Amino acid sequence: MKDCEYQQISPGAAPPPASPGARRPGPAAPPGPGPGPPPPAAAPRWSSSGSGSGSIGRRPRRKWEVFPGRNRFYCGGRLMLAGHGGVFALTLLLILTTTVLFFVFDCPFLARQLTLAIPIIAAILFFFVMSCLLQTSFTDPGILPRATVCEAAALEKQIDNTGSSTYRPPPRTREVMINGQMVKLKYCFTCKMFRPPRTSHCSVCDNCVERFDHHCPWVGNCVGRRNYRFFYAFILSLSFLTAFIFACVVTHLTLRSQGSNFLSTLKETPARYPLSAGGNKAPSLGSKAHGPARGAVRPPSIPTAIKVLSPTAVLCSAAPYLPA
Repeated sequence: MKDCEYQQISPGAAPPPASPGARRPGPAAPPGPGPGPPPPAAAPRWSSSGSGSGSIGRRPRRKWEVFPGRNRFYCGGRLMLAGHGGVFALTLLLILTTTVLFFVFDCPFLARQLTLAIPIIAAILFFFVMSCLLQTSFTDPGILPRATVCEAAALEKQIDNTGSSTYRPPPRTREVMINGQMVKLKYCFTCKMFRPPRTSHCSVCDNCVERFDHHCPWVGNCVGRRNYRFFYAFILSLSFLTAFIFACVVTHLTLRSQGSNFLSTLKETPARYPLSAGGNKAPSLGSKAHGPARGAVRPPSIPTAIKVLSPTAVLCSAAPYLPA
């Protein structure tokens, strides 16, 4: 019998003869302690870079780390900011300087002479303005993700129905039916997709923004679907704060000029300088609104009723709304 073969032995039968070159088994060893438990497996190490076997435990990269646009991300991708960081810092400096000078030089006198409600109202308006400004600047304005390589290839294959080997660029427009109306969609050669209505590509941020209004350098971000209400509230509240500070400064100058000359009164109230130099020059709503450029598809006209109701819908609706 070969070594790799087995032979069935009935109970009570004699053991088979051993082969000539086989060794006789010795006495059985006394039972000893069994083998211990296997050592625990080492935890996989996460590495942000590496190749070969080390790439198995590589930490997955998040979307903001490979974002193709020109935005900058902070706090682990929770905050995003576009270009014009210096202009945004100038906006913060103007608002903070004007408000601080007003609280230091004007509020104490007005609180003693008139009412304590003046600094309280100014503080509420100031915090609301700063809250709206920061939300406008650090909120995603409605950036649409770009088409992947597979999606772009499938789109070009769908467009090229002739089967020719020559490359044919996608057409500029495509007509689709939306709510019973024929709408033309423009093709974005950067994002490799047909943009939805009221969507435009921002040349500063290099992104397609849904319901794009304009790129505002004063807030350091685009104004679109997801931050339009914050921008609207920022413009309104900043206008109220500017008018309130201006009225209080004029009142302060009027009351102080009754007991002294006008020049000495101006020296004691320096809050008027940043207010008149540019603190009250807030970015106007829609001053740089995106309109149809040369060769662009002009959207259909908007009824007057919808134009009137648009600000109310932006502020009071559950989701940002702009007529397409």
